[in-house]
Amino acid sequence: MGMIELSGITKKFGQRTAVDGLSFTVQRGEIFGLLGHNGAGKSTAIGMMLGQVWPTAGELKVCGHEVTGNRRAALRNVGAIFETPVFYDYLSGWRNLEILSTYTAPTPARRIREVIHWVGLTGRERSKVRTYSHGMRSRLALAQALLPRPELLILDEPSDGLDPEGIHEMRQTILRLQRELGLTILLSSHLLNEVEQLCTRIAILQNGRKVFDGSVAEIKTAESRVELKTPDFAAAAGLLRERGLIGATAEDRFITLANGHSTAEVIRTLVSAGLAVEGIWQHEQTVEDFYLSLVKAQSGGGKI
Repeated sequence: MGMIELSGITKKFGQRTAVDGLSFTVQRGEIFGLLGHNGAGKSTAIGMMLGQVWPTAGELKVCGHEVTGNRRAALRNVGAIFETPVFYDYLSGWRNLEILSTYTAPTPARRIREVIHWVGLTGRERSKVRTYSHGMRSRLALAQALLPRPELLILDEPSDGLDPEGIHEMRQTILRLQRELGLTILLSSHLLNEVEQLCTRIAILQNGRKVFDGSVAEIKTAESRVELKTPDFAAAAGLLRERGLIGATAEDRFITLANGHSTAEVIRTLVSAGLAVEGIWQHEQTVEDFYLSLVKAQSGGGKI
């Protein structure tokens, strides 16, 4: 049983279809990334997972319970950062957590102290929230999501608006939560480099439809591109293609190795034919490379 299970979920707002037949499963203990450009349907999908948006069709289970039929049970063990968190700026971070915890269940002081420590706000918990930086507010939002001792965290753009240091700190916090507390995490983000470093699997949405669902490792090994620097790329590529060592080429500098062949064979072949090799580098496909090529193939473009 997955922690999140979507089966044919569709959501229409009047004549507009925001999510169209979406299916995927988030397994226990993994960090799963949900990607897509603005308007692709990510926020609508998360809203349905949290019972804030009602699906038009399909089945949606969270923690083994149908969200539409038993929202309380489905979300009992779920913490979330969704849309822009709102705090009482004139109160301390600690008092905000006390108040926000009463919306679900009274929380003892030791638990508030524990989550403050987990997110790195110890020493600033008694300061008024209006004195907090954007990064500290993000940490306070994460602390709020952790208060009910969740098994599942749903994080919508948790690093949005953070500076590079803040993004790094948030990444390390998320990894630590998953590793040390065993949390399952669904992460929606437009920071593709962060997704690559955090997630084990991803789903990509395009205009409300799922266009990819698979592992990050699969993406990174899906295409073995090699950068080849040589005085006459066209001649080198022609020879390598003739010998069956490569498939596609790109930008007069990239080659794709044919199955079973290595860069050592490429060097040997070119040098034996009197063609100089000035440099050769293996390029691992990134999530960003894959995402942008997929978006281009689907629609000829699109903003993240």
